[in-house]
Amino acid sequence: MARIAANAALLAALMVVAAPLVWMVSASLLPDGGATKLPPVFIPDSPTLVQYAKLFARMDFGRYFLNSLIVAGSVTVGGLVVNSMAAFAFAKYRFAGRDKLFGALLALLVIPGQVTMFPVFLLLNKIHLTNHFGGLIVPALANIFGIFLFRQFIANIPDSLIEAARIDGCDDFGIYARIVMPLCMPIVVTLALFTFLGTWNDFLWPLILMSDSDRYTLPVALAGLIGEHQSDTELMMAGAVITTLPVMLIFLALQRFYIQGITAGGVKE
Repeated sequence: MARIAANAALLAALMVVAAPLVWMVSASLLPDGGATKLPPVFIPDSPTLVQYAKLFARMDFGRYFLNSLIVAGSVTVGGLVVNSMAAFAFAKYRFAGRDKLFGALLALLVIPGQVTMFPVFLLLNKIHLTNHFGGLIVPALANIFGIFLFRQFIANIPDSLIEAARIDGCDDFGIYARIVMPLCMPIVVTLALFTFLGTWNDFLWPLILMSDSDRYTLPVALAGLIGEHQSDTELMMAGAVITTLPVMLIFLALQRFYIQGITAGGVKE
């Protein structure tokens, strides 16, 4: 009975969480005015893709999708390289002030990102990276949480393994690329998911930095769609589906590695 009650509670919670997502998909498949009906329609009688056609024909959503893909992909790949290299240095190199510098980086985690937006914007304006994809990519490459996550995992790699590679003639970059990174694959996938999701869904920073509508990312374009077409609920839901679907598919495909990366941090050497 306890197991049945627990499963029933989980099913009820799942229905509450999934209902808005199901309605979002259903509304995107309805003709104009279909989403305003009461009670809400969860299974369309005659589903249509006309709203998606409007998005790509009238709103040029394909451009916004490509913009988001360029920014999120660049930040993810570049951030993995920068953060893993920095973490490798903090974990396996001895240099003056290493622990104090790492502690100072961790202390910066308590500062809200909104506090640093204004000075970062002024710096990017000085080097002419405002209204440019570089302004979205460069500041996001070095992530303190990413350095911390990699460093905690790399610190558990035995030093004897690295010393054996040096004896065999492997240089420092070879050790990083051929030994450390393959062992860190669960963390790589975990941080890649965090970074891609965070960058793909970021709204405030692209809104502040981009003044040219052709450079908008999907969340900013979707917000503009709400302002311009307040009555086009079905069109907005189609845009929300396009924004949400890629990250959901990526997470579902990589969730096994994500769970491994989350649990790997609790394993002691």
